[in-house]
Order: sequence, then C-alpha cells, then structure tokens
Amino acid sequence: MARPLLADIDLDALRHNYRLARDLAPHSRALAVLKADAYGHGAVACARALEGLAPAFAVACLEEAETLREAGIVTPIMLLEGVFEARELERVEALGLWMVVHSDWQLDALLAHRPARPIPVWLKVDSGMHRLGFPPERVEAVWKRLVTAPAQACDLHLMSHFATADALDPSYFQHQLALLEALAERLGAPTCLANSPATLAWPEAHGAWNRPGVMLYGGDPLEASSEASRRLKPVMTLRSRLIAVRELAAGEPVGYAGRWRAPRPSRIGVVAAGYGDGYDRHAVDGTPVLVEGRRTAIAGKVSMDMLTVDITDIPDAEIGSEVVLWGRAANGEVLPVDEVARYCDTISYTLLTGVLPRVPRRYHGGFG
Repeated sequence: MARPLLADIDLDALRHNYRLARDLAPHSRALAVLKADAYGHGAVACARALEGLAPAFAVACLEEAETLREAGIVTPIMLLEGVFEARELERVEALGLWMVVHSDWQLDALLAHRPARPIPVWLKVDSGMHRLGFPPERVEAVWKRLVTAPAQACDLHLMSHFATADALDPSYFQHQLALLEALAERLGAPTCLANSPATLAWPEAHGAWNRPGVMLYGGDPLEASSEASRRLKPVMTLRSRLIAVRELAAGEPVGYAGRWRAPRPSRIGVVAAGYGDGYDRHAVDGTPVLVEGRRTAIAGKVSMDMLTVDITDIPDAEIGSEVVLWGRAANGEVLPVDEVARYCDTISYTLLTGVLPRVPRRYHGGFG
C-alpha cells in the first residue's frame, strides 16, 4: 500500500478561479500565471486545463516555458523576467514566446537581435517595487527605441508590479497607479498592471491585460478578504491519513523537545506528512487540521515524515481516518491554506510552492 499523503488538484476549481478573474475585469484579458510549476500544482496539467480559456500564460523563465512547449502547449507564453542571456533570444524566437524587457542589457540584446519575426515585448517600469524595471523618468526614451525597432519588437505594452495592492492602506498603491497611468497616457500605451490583489480589489488598475497568479489556485492575497476573494475555491487539497493513535496521560509530552504536553488524558493521531513533504516545520501547536472533516489542531513539532494531532474530541477517529492539512475534506468542510499559513508565520504562496515532488499529485476535473 502506498503512503497515504497526496495533493489532490481540482482543475474545475482552477477554471472557476480563472473565470472569476476574467469576470472581475470584463474589459481586460487575463494572463494565467503558471510560474513555479503553477505554484506547486503542476504547470503542464494546469496549462492543459486552461487551454482554450486563457489567451496567454506567464512563467518566470525560459526553462519553464520550454517545459510547457515540450508538453504540446501552443498558447502564447510570457517570460516575466525576460531572458537571462542574450543567446536565449534564439529560443524565445523559436518557441514563439513573449518577453518582458526590464533592463538596459536586455534592451540592447533585443535590438541587436535579428528575429525572423518581431517578438512581442512588455516594457517593465519600476513604479515603486524597486526590484526590476526602468525608472519612470527613462521609460519614454526606452519606449521610443522599441517603437522605432519594428523588426525586433511588436505588440508593446507597459508593465509594472504593485507592492501593496493587498494592503488595507491604499496610499502607496495609489501613488504607483497614478504614476503608471500618467506614463501610459503620455505614450498611448496599453498596460498590464494588476496582479492577483489588484485584480480582486482595484478595478481602476485593470488594463489591457491582468496577471492573476495565486488567486487562480484559491489563495486569498488580500489583508482583509473581500466579497470577490471569498468566491475563490481551493485547488489543492493536501490530504493524508492517520497511521497510528496514541493514548496519553495528562502531562505526557509529544514529539521533539516535548513542546506540547497533554493538558488532560488525550488521544494523539500520527499523520503521514512532515517537513520532508513540504509541510512547514514552523507550524505551531494549535495549527488547524481537519480529521474526518472536523477541526482539530497540531500537537507537537512537525517531524520530517510525520506530524501529530490532538484527536481527543474526535472519538471515532482511528487509523486510516482522513486528514486534510489544507483544502477540502470529503464532507465538504474547507480549511483555507491562507489560514494554515498564518499559523506558520508565512503566506499561502510558500506552502503551495513548497509541496515537494515526493508528494504525488492526483488530478480531478479533466482538461477542458
């Protein structure tokens, strides 16, 4: 019998979340972000599920795009960080990719390249995130260089990234947006600005394209959930089973360092899942889990291959009982990955992308 831990991937939920992103911005097109192996969900399977629905995909780098092309994905693919070496432009051209240009060396390499057909280019502006992009005062000059090089670049867009679109305080977001709107108006440029939080909460940021990422997978990126974000459905359910049950007297410790001690005579369930699978070792006592669809909590430190939960108040829990670490239980109860992330002092992105390859992915919902 196989180890019972697996990641169930609901492709119908993925399509539901994509349609929500699209419907929130009816005058925009939605670029489905599949970087980091579709946030741990499996990029090829997710791309196949979204083909015919999403007009384009986005990945971080050439290697991720090559994986999709090798699997037969023909939908346009955007390289969100562009190329890392000038020689990669040949592969960009051969695979029919789109690319971001965010730095002088990329611009110079593109303009020196002689593609058989122009490459769609999105010019990245550093509007305040201060990672990648041209400073606003240089954008017009760079834009003009691209406009006057139609043999190399086509379908030009302005692109940027919001630092605080998820926050309750809108001031810095509004500063970034005002700067970008002014630039786009001066250049007559179409834009791609809205990430997941801006897609959900800031319709004024919706441009020709939006870039929904974590929301496609059911993660709520907002500091305070909105009516729209509450409509997201979990795509991944990290599911296992109890593999042992222990009866402990009051005061007995559990796990490494005896961090948790039974406050009463207790039943402890041992779950086949641990940090060797990608479950966060920083999960504190009290981190929620579902056992047979009922809420309980982690009791003791997470180990490499196992973790322990308090099942004292679930008397019918036994060896073989279903355990959901996040996602949807068999009875329909949902444990949001964002809630689990808060107990681990992290965000849903790290939990989802951190599920390791030894955890099998099982797909539901078909590919169309």
